[in-house]
Amino acid sequence: MQSTIGWDVGGAHLKAARAEGGRIVDVVQAPCPLWLGLDRLTDALDVVTARLGAAERHAATMTAELADIFPGRAEGVATLASMLARHLHPAVVRIYGGRAGFLPVEAASAHVDDIASANWHASASLAARFVGDALFVDMGSTTTDIVPLGGGRVRAAGYTDAERLACGELVYTGLTRSFVMALTPRAPMAGAWTTLACEYFANTADVYRILGELPDDADQLPTADHREKTVAASIGRLARMVGRDAASADQAAWRELAAWFAEAQLRQILDGAHVVLSRVVVPGDAPVIAAGVGRRVVARLAARLGRPCLDFAELVSAGAGACEWAGFCAPAVAVALLAERDVAASSPCVDHR
Repeated sequence: MQSTIGWDVGGAHLKAARAEGGRIVDVVQAPCPLWLGLDRLTDALDVVTARLGAAERHAATMTAELADIFPGRAEGVATLASMLARHLHPAVVRIYGGRAGFLPVEAASAHVDDIASANWHASASLAARFVGDALFVDMGSTTTDIVPLGGGRVRAAGYTDAERLACGELVYTGLTRSFVMALTPRAPMAGAWTTLACEYFANTADVYRILGELPDDADQLPTADHREKTVAASIGRLARMVGRDAASADQAAWRELAAWFAEAQLRQILDGAHVVLSRVVVPGDAPVIAAGVGRRVVARLAARLGRPCLDFAELVSAGAGACEWAGFCAPAVAVALLAERDVAASSPCVDHR
């Protein structure tokens, strides 16, 4: 049976999914802090290919072209496409160009705007094939995508990051890597409002670790202070955000503060959803499709919107061991399955209005 591996090359993580006969048999994520050097991608590719093995076909999408190791997106797209082709040779590699379909590696430089950060489009396009009307929400480690689906089509107003940021379809907040100071300018502590230290003392992984809501293996990068990934250490980091030491309050108080930060983050995503829903009419009984490592947060979003919540992993056929991570790594799963079904550039599932 022929196999296809789908790749989602991010600036912080490399994700890959192996598909065989329309079924996802394995999914893996490896840390890939690309801002530290291109060798990090080479190392991550070695780790992932050792796990997933060889395949006849490869399909890739990316967001790592935004990494500040590159002077611009054009250089990023060209470099990443070339690195994938070299590493996966002699297998066929296609690059997902969203509205332009799957493209040969040699065409990447001519389709920078189509390829750059188009991973959201792959996931939403696959979801639209299964659920005609829905609000697709993928909360990853760094960002959250909010994409309306209607009549089995993607009905996004924006396509590029700049366009999507402007219309609420991209909210730059995620489950593990977002700086706490980016969630809100102030927080309640000891009966009063306090402004936050404008320093990278803590991130959202600390928030959800304190709350006991951080999925296993979700936080794969170093902490802000390069110390332990324990509840006690996370409390210490969060305390610095309000100018305190952990010993200045009990654990219940720190948990309450973490819950407030989680609520502040949810409000950012909810605001984006309301902007999107103010533009596109999505039937009231249509579900929110939850994807990404922050699917639990997306489920709360669905409840706030008064909509049922459907897990992206439930839409695809995946082995028992791959099911949870199929939901976490939706773009990698999507490009694998879309490529396997020979989705061509002539029939992209999209309607920009």
